[in-house]
Amino acid sequence: MTGTTDGEPRPIRVLVVEDDPVAADAHQLYVGRVPGFEVAGVAHSRVEAGRLLERTDIDLILLDLYLPDGHGLHLLRSLRAAGHHADVIAVTSARDLTVVREGVSLGVVQYVLKPFAFATLRDRLSRYAEFRAAAGEASGQDEVDRALGALRAPQPASLPKGLSGPTLESVTRALRDAREGLTATEAAAGLGISRITARRYLEHLVGAGQAGRSPQYGQVGRPELQYRWIVSTR
Repeated sequence: MTGTTDGEPRPIRVLVVEDDPVAADAHQLYVGRVPGFEVAGVAHSRVEAGRLLERTDIDLILLDLYLPDGHGLHLLRSLRAAGHHADVIAVTSARDLTVVREGVSLGVVQYVLKPFAFATLRDRLSRYAEFRAAAGEASGQDEVDRALGALRAPQPASLPKGLSGPTLESVTRALRDAREGLTATEAAAGLGISRITARRYLEHLVGAGQAGRSPQYGQVGRPELQYRWIVSTR
């Protein structure tokens, strides 16, 4: 971390750039739950992010690549041309390796693929903090390797056994798009999976603090659980 406040290390100041207000709120809350980090601003567009960076001291940008007024890498390219050196963690659904390579060349230090749970972002932020601390003390090859290793070290799978990333992404997207929420039966029918499978993924989202559930009454028989996308405050 850079600088101190009353003898304590200054928190790493983060700018969240995300056009989806719900996702932006979630990312802001997630960052606030990681010790040593603080959100210095939230932007919903490329222009808004540029304005915030002109007047705010930022160490790290959580950057969505698909913004309503231009690609996130276009924003990053213009920032580098203007002399901004903030590091970047791309938070995106983009899986194009060409985009990944370009991002790395512009200073993207990590990629977090949507959707993700708090634990995934916490792991990336913790590794980034280790990288900053190690890079600031590097005086030889071993120290440089150690600093880079903090970013590149392999990590354990964040999903429970039996759950897959692509299916979780599909369930998450369906739940976020359902304004009135979804039951496991509705999710299963819409995604072409079994009701039991749909419920496992929905319960995983509940456990991750990304969804809530409540009984759905008014029908014959036992009430079914209704799941709704929420912003976690834990």
